[in-house]
Amino acid sequence: MNRRRFLSTPCLGFGGLALSAMLARDGFCADGWRPPDGKPHFAPKAKSVIWLFMNGGVSHMETFDPKPELTKYAGKSIGQTPYKDAQNPEKLKLARVTVVNDANGQQRNVLYPLQVGFKKYGQSGIEVSDWLPNTGSCIDDIAVVRSMYTTDDNHGAQTQFHSGRHMLDGEFPTLGAWVHYGLGSLNDNLPQFVSLGKREYWNLKDGHYLGPAHDAVPVRIDPKNPLDYGKPELALADAEQRAGFELVNKLNKLKAAEHPDDAALAARIKSYELAFRMQKSLPEVLDFAKESEETKKLYGIDEPATRDFGSQMLAARRLVERGVRFIQVQHGAGGAGAWDAHGGLKANHSTNCKAVDKPIAGLLKDLKRTGLLKETIVVFASEFGRTPGTQGSDGRDHHIYGFSVWMAGGGIKGGIVHGQTDEIGFHAVENRHYVTDVHATILKQLGLDSRKLELPSRKRLDVDHGNPIREILG
Repeated sequence: MNRRRFLSTPCLGFGGLALSAMLARDGFCADGWRPPDGKPHFAPKAKSVIWLFMNGGVSHMETFDPKPELTKYAGKSIGQTPYKDAQNPEKLKLARVTVVNDANGQQRNVLYPLQVGFKKYGQSGIEVSDWLPNTGSCIDDIAVVRSMYTTDDNHGAQTQFHSGRHMLDGEFPTLGAWVHYGLGSLNDNLPQFVSLGKREYWNLKDGHYLGPAHDAVPVRIDPKNPLDYGKPELALADAEQRAGFELVNKLNKLKAAEHPDDAALAARIKSYELAFRMQKSLPEVLDFAKESEETKKLYGIDEPATRDFGSQMLAARRLVERGVRFIQVQHGAGGAGAWDAHGGLKANHSTNCKAVDKPIAGLLKDLKRTGLLKETIVVFASEFGRTPGTQGSDGRDHHIYGFSVWMAGGGIKGGIVHGQTDEIGFHAVENRHYVTDVHATILKQLGLDSRKLELPSRKRLDVDHGNPIREILG
């Protein structure tokens, strides 16, 4: 049995996971550059981020950006309405527009009416979809940004929203990787960057040129088996496992004595030490037995439709309160994504909204009542919006020119709307923001200057850094 198998099988079962989780803490990246010292560049307003990503493309017009003009002009082509300029070629340089042909063979874009009603919530009176009543009840803690745009009109935009770069540009670190790279640990017994939920093959990695040390650690909501290779292959008593771990540690240190300047080896030793601690800590985080029934109901864990996502939201809160920096939660991954409603939008979005609405509201309310919302940023995002025109008979296509995200907590103002789209939800027309503006806002609240995180060999474009959305900051 070689040393690598000895490390990965009988003792820890972590193999590459431990190494990829924690090499960064010892300062090693793909090009040998030593990263920052783990301290914020300036006083932070937040400590952690819970990043909620809805895969497939959420319709902004049926969630957070109501457009009654769509119903008023339903069935008409855009060219037959006062908003025909929305399809001006000068405005449509980046991607396709969904079109159908009329009886004369001419292209037209037929407006599709709103599929849901809206209601004003809270003191702010912000309108939120009737499919999201629980989230609406939290609107006074939320800043809605209705003026996002992006450039990838297919589902590679999921990668673009996380990294800021089009897939065809290559592979670039995600926001979570930059946060992991820039900040030190808040808890030495847990990974600082965690991923919950399924991820697609084009969106599996985070670190890229920063190195695999900055990939998120995938975690399952299963206290008995939360990690791949997270338990010994053979049944071992705690004493046996600890004895094996101590033996490996001795062997590592003997090797380190032979090579005292091998910093990478020192990093590996520390990563295995963390792996052992993670085996003990993560099952406790994911064991909800000590949570009250009232709390479980708050997250919808008692209901079949909300149980899975509610469990992820409760796990996210438990991870945050134990010092995890960045929790990335994917909802509806698989193929293009569960929110991809080219047909049957009403059934699709009402079902997906039901699955996430109560759990997300439960998370916000729980964070608020425990005081954690003051230092935790919660983000709700999707790769793009959906077209104001119909696709087929009852769907909407991908739409990159204007869509919505929201943020709450961590010094973000609540009860405000920033930016707007035009009357039919086609273009972001006021305070437009590319996806990296969301990144810049989060980094600012965490006390990080993205330009101070650059590797000398990897100078970034201005658009990669983005600009903080200052209007929503407290």
